[in-house]
Amino acid sequence: MHAPDLTVQRIRHPLKMRLLQVRRTRLVAPHLLSITFTGDDLNDFVSASFDDHVKLFFPQPGASEPVLPIIGPEGVRMTDSGPRPIARDYTPRRYDAAAQELEIQFVLHGEGPAASWAAHAKPGDRLGIGGPRGSFVIPTGFDWFLMIGDETALPAVGRRLEELPAGPRVIAVLEVDGDHAQLGFESRTNTEIIWIRRNGKPDPLETAVRKLQLPAGEGYVWAAGEAAVMRSIHTHLVTERGVHKSRIRAASYWKRGAIAIHESLGD
Repeated sequence: MHAPDLTVQRIRHPLKMRLLQVRRTRLVAPHLLSITFTGDDLNDFVSASFDDHVKLFFPQPGASEPVLPIIGPEGVRMTDSGPRPIARDYTPRRYDAAAQELEIQFVLHGEGPAASWAAHAKPGDRLGIGGPRGSFVIPTGFDWFLMIGDETALPAVGRRLEELPAGPRVIAVLEVDGDHAQLGFESRTNTEIIWIRRNGKPDPLETAVRKLQLPAGEGYVWAAGEAAVMRSIHTHLVTERGVHKSRIRAASYWKRGAIAIHESLGD
């Protein structure tokens, strides 16, 4: 019996800007809204990994649709006139090529261009989407997976749990405001969900990870959330727990006090 190939793959995709429209909306949790988009521009859409990200382009206040960047021989450029489009990074939660549907989930965390637009979105509203530029494909043949994150990571976690085959053990440590923010996930794996409630505690997610006993065998760690928290967790797992850098992918999906932050850590 051959050992499974545990090599991660980086796949590049042709960059394309797409103009889509809302098909329907659904409140998944009190502060998590699912919006399903459709449109002919989805015909050649590709999302090969659960933590892909696309850039969403929002209409300016009072406009019915966004002004999208232009892709030319010299790369991506903005239009010469008008204000720069408002853009944020999001995870494709689900893509159904047959139904021509793309689902994006929005955390409704108060005022902000993305959350405000999503809270008022209705069928027919238009939104621009660019990407994904590439996919980081993590093999499914590991013995175990550890997934760590806050609310912003829930769409990627949910997609990964649905897509994994039966067999590997999965531990997900997820930080939320309270019981009302917990979600139910579908999965064929042996999955343990550890919900961490903030309740004003300092660094509750990192504290929970430090108490965790990692399973035996070949494993892979994925983590996403606030930049400082993710950086600290990444450092702890690599320097104190002996997780090799090639077996962990950590990303900052947001940064306290900043806007439009999305970056990989430790690459």
